[in-house]
Amino acid sequence: MLIDLRNAQNGVNGGVRLEADVCIVGAGAAGVSLTRHLRNLGHSVCLLESGGLDFEQQTQDLYDGPNLGMAYYDLVDARLRFFGGTTNIWGGRCTPLEPLDFEHRPWVPDSGWPFQAQALEKHYRIAHDSLDLGEFAYDEKVWRAIGESVPDFDPRRVISRFWRFDTVKERFSAQRCRDLLQDPEVTALLHANVTHLQANPNASALDHVVVSTLEGRQMEVRARSYVLACGGIENPRLLLAARDVQKNGIGNDNDLVGRFFMEHQHGRAGRVHTDDPFRLWHLFRKRRIASGPPVAPTLLPSPNLQQNAGILNTALTFKLQRDPSQGLLLNDRIYRHLKHQLPPDRTRRRLWHAYRDVRGWVQRNLKPTIERLRSGAGARHLYAMVRAEQAPNPNSRVTLSGERDALGMLKASLDWRLSDMDKQTVSVLADTLGEELTRLGAGRVEKAEWLLDPSPEWPVDPTISKHPIGGYHHMGTTRMGSTPRTGVVNEHGRVHGYHNLYIAGSSVFPTGGWANPTLTILALVHRLAEHLDARLQETDA
Repeated sequence: MLIDLRNAQNGVNGGVRLEADVCIVGAGAAGVSLTRHLRNLGHSVCLLESGGLDFEQQTQDLYDGPNLGMAYYDLVDARLRFFGGTTNIWGGRCTPLEPLDFEHRPWVPDSGWPFQAQALEKHYRIAHDSLDLGEFAYDEKVWRAIGESVPDFDPRRVISRFWRFDTVKERFSAQRCRDLLQDPEVTALLHANVTHLQANPNASALDHVVVSTLEGRQMEVRARSYVLACGGIENPRLLLAARDVQKNGIGNDNDLVGRFFMEHQHGRAGRVHTDDPFRLWHLFRKRRIASGPPVAPTLLPSPNLQQNAGILNTALTFKLQRDPSQGLLLNDRIYRHLKHQLPPDRTRRRLWHAYRDVRGWVQRNLKPTIERLRSGAGARHLYAMVRAEQAPNPNSRVTLSGERDALGMLKASLDWRLSDMDKQTVSVLADTLGEELTRLGAGRVEKAEWLLDPSPEWPVDPTISKHPIGGYHHMGTTRMGSTPRTGVVNEHGRVHGYHNLYIAGSSVFPTGGWANPTLTILALVHRLAEHLDARLQETDA
């Protein structure tokens, strides 16, 4: 059942369900997937979405807030606030975390998940199948599927993994969720902004949530369990703002809420000098396989190299382009100008999807020939690019600012900070790649100049990609930990001290690894659904 709270009558008698087994805040990938899984298990759900079915600037402006630390995307543009969330413009890049990513790494302070990789294996497969990603294979055997041999890099130093790409556009949009929106046991409330999390007097449970519209309408929603699924900036914002029972906010007795903000920062490791730059670029390009979705390989530091060199798990790929000192090409400048000037409503998203389709066709059918000619003529050079894991840093954090939004809520502030290990990781990767290419007689690497600077500063290079700063991956701000001193939530995502309040999404990640977060988000959601089902059945017994 779909209801727009702006038009609904106040109170239960107005036809709006105010109670459910589970109340989920946020109708993005996590919230939608959790709703569907819980319904399959027979539970009623109230799904609260701040926005409507399409982009609205007035609602989007509720995400506005100051950046206090390193240069970052404007927070108002860093995620989308309507049904389906940011996945409405998602590129579909999927891969699981590595087993090492879940372990405590002595050389990485504050690393370690409260469970190991095996605990998520079944749920990764559920998430994988839900995205139609073909064979569950992300390791080096995929080379054979694309008709290539495994590269000759020393596996004790460098390994390869693959991304798989979900090709369904706007998979979590309202149009693709009609089964949920027509389900009488699902109440999906649009324009339902959560403005307060009301704890009970002894701070052991959430009593209800207050939802408000921009027009001034308010309502209370009650459930047996609550799940915040609003992303790595909004989840801590809601917890920090609930200060009427606990002065520091919900779940924040140990000052952990909002800390450990992580991204996957993008950067250029160096230029690769080789006699045949096209060959290496072509080997690592995105391509389709006989069956299943497109795939793209990447290089990673082996677990052995990570431990011996004391570095993080970071993805390295290759890009053919003209000298970066020449700046952006005209078409890239036009694209970025339009991207930031035009709102991502349905019409513009269709144009964006059409642009990506055309660009994908060109990359598959024309770009190899064009790049072979350009690189052969010396008009293109080969560069090593990184999508980096960020070390957990308690000083990298989300806080509340002194400014208020249109609903009267304190805005979130982001103070994004890196540490020495982040830059050191890229430096070691550049050296390792260079040594491996030299050993194979395939070339050498000229390390990027910024890596020679001893400070942890990370430059913003607009020629790196269309996402020059990072992947818009907001992780870590309500991290998992076995105890309240190590995390905001436990291994199931339940806020320590609260028996009915949970958090879903990448804000619970203790570490970010190298992998794009969506597949892991969905795996955790399916694990959480099973846990909630068991808890709800216990209380029914």
